[in-house]
Amino acid sequence: AAMRRQFDGETINPTEVRAVLHSALRGDNSTAPVARGARAQAVAAHARMRELIAELDAGDVTDIVSIGIGGSDLGPRLVVDALALPDARFRLHFISNVDGNAARRVLAGLDPKRSAAIVISKTFGTQETLLNGGIVRDWLGDDTRLYAVSTNAQRVADFGIPPERTLPMWDWVGGRYSLWSAVGFPIALAIGMDRFLQLLDGAAAMDAHAASAPLRQNLAVWHALTAVWNRNALHAATQAVLPYDERLKLLPNYLQQLVMESLGKSVHVDGSAVDDDTVPVWWGGAGTDTQHSFFQALHQGTQVVPADFIGVLQADHPYAANHAALLANLLAQTEALANGQASDDPHRRYPGNRPSTLLLLDALTPQSLGMLVALYEHSVYLQSMLWGINAFDQFGVELGKQVANRLLPALNGGDTASDPVTQALLAEIARPL
Repeated sequence: AAMRRQFDGETINPTEVRAVLHSALRGDNSTAPVARGARAQAVAAHARMRELIAELDAGDVTDIVSIGIGGSDLGPRLVVDALALPDARFRLHFISNVDGNAARRVLAGLDPKRSAAIVISKTFGTQETLLNGGIVRDWLGDDTRLYAVSTNAQRVADFGIPPERTLPMWDWVGGRYSLWSAVGFPIALAIGMDRFLQLLDGAAAMDAHAASAPLRQNLAVWHALTAVWNRNALHAATQAVLPYDERLKLLPNYLQQLVMESLGKSVHVDGSAVDDDTVPVWWGGAGTDTQHSFFQALHQGTQVVPADFIGVLQADHPYAANHAALLANLLAQTEALANGQASDDPHRRYPGNRPSTLLLLDALTPQSLGMLVALYEHSVYLQSMLWGINAFDQFGVELGKQVANRLLPALNGGDTASDPVTQALLAEIARPL
């Protein structure tokens, strides 16, 4: 019933009084009028994406710089890193951090005359994105190769990007759920529009499964129940995600936002306090590198860390010995965590009984990646239903932004800070070096 309310466009984000319709971006999964209307807008946006890609393809642009942060960066960056081919028509580059070193490093290796840029911001008011967008706009020296994705046409126009180079966003799609929308424009440029639509098809297939499969055979339900069990029954404070495929190395970064921004809540939907723990800290990295980093703590540390392992059966490279070793290590780690090993020497004793979930993809394709990401989306929503919290607002990210805006004048020699520790730090920053 909860899945159906989402697909039908009911107001399941009550604190912001919004529907949540990212599923409509990728398939016809509801006959409800609001969902059908959202689907029509998505299809129109995909057609505009195809037109803009054709225009860029006809020119001499070789490199695309995508500028965004959070949901406007993590999803596209993940998919491009996972699926882009070596001989792709366009090379994609991403700038997110407001640290000027990020922009300088990306732009240093590029030719502005053979580059274009996309500024992605839902409100077109995100400080980091506008500052970086300004750097890239000036570096390009040519506004005709500047594109935007936003809900705010006026701010985009004020920035110097006309409507014909602007793609839409909508308030019924949250940032961390937006890679399926025109926010995926960088993805479509990197892998082609047809493969982008295959990514959406994979997600739509998982939507259909999550909505209709019986609970005992429903992957999204099992994943959500396992996550809540690990948190509330086993009291696990962290959760690792460990893709055994280099192409998925950014998946932990992506899931940190998807899961922790969605489930990092301490009050129920009605405002009452949550009695139990909600989301653990999500972290991880790609195997086998991580085996030589933090696996000591996973096997013999005092904290039990549940883990999601992700493997890919078919290799897309010719190095068969490497792939066999990769899969052997993947299976060995899940077995060793579960079973452990007894020893008379306490230093060589492995306690075992450490839980993990293993997800295997036949191959890493647009369809399978779409299914994998959608699985995590639905698991997050179902966890929120079990905890009685709202998975679709993110007020917790706003306070730091507000304080930063208040401190900017102080950093520029104007106002002082109201907090005495911050004021002391400002004085230290202002001290001549």
